[in-house]
Amino acid sequence: MAHPWQHSLSSVNKFGGKPEDYLHIHQWFDESKSWYAQIYHRAFRHHTQGIFECEQRFGTHFKNSDGKTVYTRYVGEQHVREDLNNYIPTPQEWMEVLLTGEKPMWFLKTMKLNIED
Repeated sequence: MAHPWQHSLSSVNKFGGKPEDYLHIHQWFDESKSWYAQIYHRAFRHHTQGIFECEQRFGTHFKNSDGKTVYTRYVGEQHVREDLNNYIPTPQEWMEVLLTGEKPMWFLKTMKLNIED
């Protein structure tokens, strides 16, 4: 499980800039850990709808500290993929996990991040 700072370092590798350019987005995705500190916290924002909610909250794009335009949706997709084995589930898929107890591979594994922390 990656910390928001580690996700931010990964964003720098992918989009340039500084970790601080991305930290607020990655913290937003993981906010639910503050009241449900288990893997199931991801059911609240780590899905297709969560990515669109992130875009609505933070805007469609922003300039990073290198002056490059970065699309918020791409940062959200990066976060979810890194936490869910390179997969972006729908809210319906999360409901199926919660209701049936079945655990697909995207639920069980995270991606290895190539970062130096």
